[in-house]
Amino acid sequence: MPDQSPIYELTLLLSTEAAEDVRAKILTEVEAAIERGGGSVVKKTAWGTRSLAYRIDREDDAEFHLFEITAPPALLTELSHNLRITDGVLRSRIIKAIPSPEGRAAEEPAGARASGRAAEEPAEARASGSSDPDSSAVREHVSPERGSI
Repeated sequence: MPDQSPIYELTLLLSTEAAEDVRAKILTEVEAAIERGGGSVVKKTAWGTRSLAYRIDREDDAEFHLFEITAPPALLTELSHNLRITDGVLRSRIIKAIPSPEGRAAEEPAGARASGRAAEEPAEARASGSSDPDSSAVREHVSPERGSI
């Protein structure tokens, strides 16, 4: 299996008080920094201007952007530091992306997908042929003091 770099999500909250050209410059500089550092932008999404749940730097709204990137760890550290000190960036966060269920299904062997539900059921439930929650296997685990389900 080929070695794939993990995908990270970079979320940017840009100040709506900053001029449009300043916000555009921040976005192009972020993309350029990722490319220079040996990473790549897989996908970028502009979520537009949204109200914040709480005020950040005396601002009620922010322009949201999401980047899906691949990058070496050193680049992530440098990028995070640079975004913290950049005027016009209210918040930024880089997290490792969770693969989608479709992506995980493609990575599993065919036998694991076919037996996925069966592996989750208790052995007693499979032996009795029932996956009903009121089955005897479940009732055995209820203590008499606590009552029934």
